[in-house]
Amino acid sequence: MRYWLLRSEPDVYGWEHLVRDGATEWDGVRNYTARNFLKEMQPGDRAFFYHSNKEKAAVGIMEITRAWKPDGEEGDWASVAVKPVEKLPRPVTLAEIKAEPRLVKLEMLRQSRLSVTPVREEEWSVILEMAGG
Repeated sequence: MRYWLLRSEPDVYGWEHLVRDGATEWDGVRNYTARNFLKEMQPGDRAFFYHSNKEKAAVGIMEITRAWKPDGEEGDWASVAVKPVEKLPRPVTLAEIKAEPRLVKLEMLRQSRLSVTPVREEEWSVILEMAGG
């Protein structure tokens, strides 16, 4: 199993939307590096749901339920299916993530503009610990 972080603006599609819907297609990603990360995802992988822009915090855990399929007319892009697993006991903010020395190599900090980034297993554990889980 691999771990990921997927960002979405909470006022466009947030954690509560995913919980309400029960599942969704994670689509609309229009960056080649992020697209390539989507193509690496496999069913059973886990991802943090991260609220970008206003809240800037990891708020929940999702499961990848279907590997990538083409997204868009040209087929140049990719999407995956996800479902909610659980809300984090408390959100882990970007400020907290940046202040944690064990997360200094976290991809979302190194490639801050990407909406899809991998998370190493040890980083996943640190963020869960920070969330109180």
